[in-house]
Amino acid sequence: MGTDSTACKTTITVQADTAGKPISPLLFGIFFEDINYAADGGLYAELVRNRSFEFQAIENPEWNQLTGWELTKRGEGEGWMGLDAAWPVHPNNPHYVTLHVAKVGDGVGLINPGFDGIAVKEGEDYDLSLFARQLYMGRRWGQGFSGKDGPMPLVVRLESEEGEALGEASLEVAGPEWQRLSASIRASRTEKAARLVLLGMDVGGVALDVISLFPRKTFRNRPNGLRADLAQAIADLQPKFVRFPGGCLVHGNGLGNVYRWKDTIGPIEQRRGQANLWGYHQEVGLGYFEYFQFCEDIGAKPLPVVPSGVCCQNASHTNGTGQRALPLEEMPAYIQDVLDLIEWSNGPATSEWGAKRAAAGHPEPFYLEYLGVGNEEHITPAFEERFKMIYEAIQAKHPEITVIGTVGPFWKGDDFENGWKIADALQLPMVDEHYYESPEWFMDNLERYDGYDRNKSKVYLGEYAAHEKNRATTLRSALAEAAYMVGLERNGDIVAMTSYAPLLGKAGRTQWNPDLIYFNNTEVFPTINYYVQQMFGNNAGDVWLPVEVGDSTKLAELAVSSVKDSATGDLILKLAHNGAQSKPLQINLSGAKSLVPSAVVTTLTGDPSALNNEESPKTVVPSTSEIAVSESFEHVAPPHSLIVIRIKMSN
Repeated sequence: MGTDSTACKTTITVQADTAGKPISPLLFGIFFEDINYAADGGLYAELVRNRSFEFQAIENPEWNQLTGWELTKRGEGEGWMGLDAAWPVHPNNPHYVTLHVAKVGDGVGLINPGFDGIAVKEGEDYDLSLFARQLYMGRRWGQGFSGKDGPMPLVVRLESEEGEALGEASLEVAGPEWQRLSASIRASRTEKAARLVLLGMDVGGVALDVISLFPRKTFRNRPNGLRADLAQAIADLQPKFVRFPGGCLVHGNGLGNVYRWKDTIGPIEQRRGQANLWGYHQEVGLGYFEYFQFCEDIGAKPLPVVPSGVCCQNASHTNGTGQRALPLEEMPAYIQDVLDLIEWSNGPATSEWGAKRAAAGHPEPFYLEYLGVGNEEHITPAFEERFKMIYEAIQAKHPEITVIGTVGPFWKGDDFENGWKIADALQLPMVDEHYYESPEWFMDNLERYDGYDRNKSKVYLGEYAAHEKNRATTLRSALAEAAYMVGLERNGDIVAMTSYAPLLGKAGRTQWNPDLIYFNNTEVFPTINYYVQQMFGNNAGDVWLPVEVGDSTKLAELAVSSVKDSATGDLILKLAHNGAQSKPLQINLSGAKSLVPSAVVTTLTGDPSALNNEESPKTVVPSTSEIAVSESFEHVAPPHSLIVIRIKMSN
């Protein structure tokens, strides 16, 4: 571009020679909630649906404990299946299936098609495990059967929908005591919708429970682990923290449904699954140990959220109760549960709860620093009383823990104002703000945090997203979020953490749209909004540098942030351009010395109405190139674009 066009350029001046303003190094993280089948059938790699026979009609009026399973009789086989609870593997998992073979034929057994089919890949191994015991042993136990005394042989098979065998293994069930059996099956070909088949191959009866099938290749090859491609997509965001296990999921549909972390640790057969507030069952195989382990695996700080002693005020839409509070006489025991969580995470392996963590395979602490208490609560006197009890107990015993309070579900209103009053009175270190608004709202509020009092609680923006009227994840909504995130960086001294929500949505199984990442059983579909989060997360800094944008360019048209990464020394520019025409830029790095003369630039641009989804998964994706840079250089911002320029300094 010729120098005679200087007058047409927008000048951006970064004060690169100043000390700048320290900002939170944890600014960009993620929030995981088990909504939209995000856990079972999603991130949690288990392939069997209803493996523990604990589905309930309360979750779906068409469901029962045998949902997902059907009886199969091969050849001239005869038999039946039943449900029992007389002698469970563990009291937390009370139901199990019984399989009775009266005539073998080619086998009598059970079929499970998984979560909309079981996806398998040719040549890969799948690890099966189950609990089993014999119900009777042929004539010796009566029942009128003519089977032989001895073990019950089982064949465990992967099949196509047409019944073609894709691999199998053999097991034997011997004796009346529960035993855990395991086998490995190698898939002979790739199938998107296989099914698991268990066949009894002799006359007799067996009880079966916790029938589980995992791909050998989980994320980081963890047992009871996570789906590798989906977990990797999350890891690629480079989140600095992970909030879990949810928002509304945590305070539950009534007091009996609040999320109890102790029910989610230990061997999977001992965990207590329950109805999910979003209308389905959660096995809690993805429990607190797995959440903390995932955080450790991706280098993110754990941020668990515990109930605040009240249930969700919106429970009224299903059972008419609204917010209810734990009786005060139950609060000491509940508070002890919260304190036990901190010990479980941080205590030595010799402590009571630290020993349980060590027994699960992690003798070293998980180093919990942040704990959310409550989620989007209706700020009532009952809530305030219980929150204060929990907060003061944590502060007294664990002052090193940063407790994050709640200020309701909206960016304004009574709950917001009353939540902030509690935060001010208790001098909380941080509060959790939530809001879902239109792209226009975000563009109109780019300076929201500029005027926040720096002497008050810091802000965790725990849930936000720009919602189009049709709930699509368009470039337009993504760029509105990008411009807003520029403001979050600028205010990174008061805004300590942020996370888009929700994170995951299974195609065809969503209760909420939009979501950051969509997926089916075989593919992952990052949205355009995902790439915005990735560009910020992969290019975060811990020092904000003053930046000025010349001429009459409005913030809503061109929002600019400049940060420094102290660990690398890199200077990082982010430019969210919402104009419909290309914008020539003159970028001045005032006082910058020893620049490496080439920089990496990542650009996200396209039609503002474009969207990434299952039908068009790659409509808009970032592109990366190198450009020449100096203390003063030119660049052109494409229309409707987010640009990240990462500039290195030579030693």
